[in-house]
Amino acid sequence: MIADRPLPIPTPETQQYWDAAADQRLLLQKCTVCDNVYFPPRPFCSSCSSRDIVSFDASGRGTLYSYIINYLPAPGYSEPFIIAVVQLSEGPRMMCNIIDCPAAPEHLELDMQLEVIFEERKQCIFVPQFRRFESQ
Repeated sequence: MIADRPLPIPTPETQQYWDAAADQRLLLQKCTVCDNVYFPPRPFCSSCSSRDIVSFDASGRGTLYSYIINYLPAPGYSEPFIIAVVQLSEGPRMMCNIIDCPAAPEHLELDMQLEVIFEERKQCIFVPQFRRFESQ
């Protein structure tokens, strides 16, 4: 458990997402009107504003869309660390950290395959992070 990193604050609108994360599931939402799949969770479609939405388990796979290597101090992190935007297989992009990977450009390749893992923080909060996907 990583206890000293900032904690997200679940709201009634995001509680289902955080409950799924605690079960090691990445939850996305999809509009039943326009088929838009979106992140972060919210009670209406980010494209057409419809409230006719469904939640579903994402594959947990994606690719590295963009990143920075952070050398500045941040609570709970040892510098340097990777802040990334991951293009999820289902379509949306998600900001997270890349872990289990050296924070150096020679180890990071745009479009590299990634998989989600969940980082436990205090108060039973699990935060999705990504690491390189190694096919088996």
